[in-house]
Amino acid sequence: MTGKATEIGELLAPTVEALGLELLGIEFAPTGHSALLRLYIDAPGRLVGIEDCEAVSREVAAVLDVEDPITSQYTLEVSSPGIDRPLFTAEQFGRFVGEQAKLTLRMAQDGRRRFIARITGVEGDVVLLAHEAGDMRVPHDNIEKARLVPDLVALGLAAQPKPTGPGGTRRKAKKES
Repeated sequence: MTGKATEIGELLAPTVEALGLELLGIEFAPTGHSALLRLYIDAPGRLVGIEDCEAVSREVAAVLDVEDPITSQYTLEVSSPGIDRPLFTAEQFGRFVGEQAKLTLRMAQDGRRRFIARITGVEGDVVLLAHEAGDMRVPHDNIEKARLVPDLVALGLAAQPKPTGPGGTRRKAKKES
């Protein structure tokens, strides 16, 4: 998160927590004379509902009106994390060890800024990843953006891939006579 997003997150987290929810993270995108403020919330042990988003939006808007941390006009959005959940903290990476994540780094590491890798662990503020080019240790402050890559087959949202034969060719089913 940017410095402004962190500041706003610290201001709003107690309000979100008072509603029994978790503030996962904030995206703050100023553009010209306006800005977008997107809050991602989670409901421990259950799915986030539209009622949760509405309640957070109402309560947070009141805090923002009083504290006025954004000097320009802005649009407030409150969202559930979705199946391609964004990851904002090293602790959140730790919750999803074994899952794949799509990452964008601030500074290139091993010659790359964008890649998909499996989360293998977290040591302090260092995220451990298994990538096709080998294992990586990425300091969390070098991660600009990260999202889980959902396994659509496991979620039942995509068909199983068809088996392939030697050399990657698809095998034809034998006809029985």
